[in-house]
Amino acid sequence: MNAAALFAGGLAAGLAAGTASCTAVQGGLLIGLVARPGDRSDPSRGFAPVAAFLTGRLAAHTALGALLGLAGAAVQVGPRTRAVLLVAAGAAVVVLAVRMLRRREAGCAPARKAPAAARGDPDGCGCPDGGHGQGAAPPGRVPSPPLDSAPSPLLHSAPSASLGSAARGTGSPGTGARSPALARAAALGMATIFVPCGVTIGMEVVAVGAGSALGGAAALAGLALGTAPAFAALGLLLRTLVSARLAALAGIAALAAGLFTVGSGLRLGGWLPDLSVPQFGSPAAAAGRALTGTDGVQRLTVWATAEGFRPGIAVAAAGRPVEIAFRTKDNRGCTRTLAIDGHDVVLPVTGERVVRLAARPEGRLRYACGMGMYVGFVRFERSP
Repeated sequence: MNAAALFAGGLAAGLAAGTASCTAVQGGLLIGLVARPGDRSDPSRGFAPVAAFLTGRLAAHTALGALLGLAGAAVQVGPRTRAVLLVAAGAAVVVLAVRMLRRREAGCAPARKAPAAARGDPDGCGCPDGGHGQGAAPPGRVPSPPLDSAPSPLLHSAPSASLGSAARGTGSPGTGARSPALARAAALGMATIFVPCGVTIGMEVVAVGAGSALGGAAALAGLALGTAPAFAALGLLLRTLVSARLAALAGIAALAAGLFTVGSGLRLGGWLPDLSVPQFGSPAAAAGRALTGTDGVQRLTVWATAEGFRPGIAVAAAGRPVEIAFRTKDNRGCTRTLAIDGHDVVLPVTGERVVRLAARPEGRLRYACGMGMYVGFVRFERSP
């Protein structure tokens, strides 16, 4: 396939299937953009960090695609490493969410004790200027004098912009603080390559098969652009929640996203009990027993559906090779990509792919979808 076709395929995958899965897994990093919300008086500052995030994400995915096209599977991140990265990313999001909630509580509690007009909040809908309490001025702004005090000649003679510049030590309001914020937003966007969703993993495999830096870069660049509208909408929504004094709601959403990401990483790594899977010895397990052919190879059929793997548990004899036929039908969800025996497997939207395993001892083999949301097991028993 040429670069244009690979780009179109990545774009289609991002628009059709990546919107939900990628924003669910990687969207938690957007919480970093609302940790320090911008000035509500300047609407352009609300979109600038989101644009920086998307730019960093596009650049990182394009560079990764080029590396994958050049070096092949050697550059791919294994399932266990991805699981660790998912847990780390989710933990970082949880920390950011807790900081948001604590700052909101600490900044708003004192302000509620004074009338809204006295604390500079004439509409009475929350903390002024992003959650600063009474008597505390936001960075770069001179505190307003009490209402019963005489007006200061200095305040009337000096423009507010000049006072803000002097307080910040810069010639332009917000210039000094804006560049680090945009750099942080770009870095968060670049970090999304370390937290791939199921669709991303599938496109990484496509990039490996492209066999060239241009083809690999085109595939992942298309994916990044295809998911950009959803990320932009989510980022602007989060910043709007904060600027609209609904930071507590954004913090709760951030906390939920972080815990979801941590849970996905723990399930992908096999470090979390899988309570939703039927117990061994149940009728569901018996229904998934492997059949041995005349060549001595055991064969299993597992359906990868939008609700998980069916059957959830299959049984095979230990000491014999196994072939697992993973089948799909109109599946564009997480289970199209699965991690099994330390390798990633990409399934077609509709079709079948056979995974061959060497003879294994007694025990169980665990596999999971690329996002760690759904798991399945193969139990290897002693032959009669």
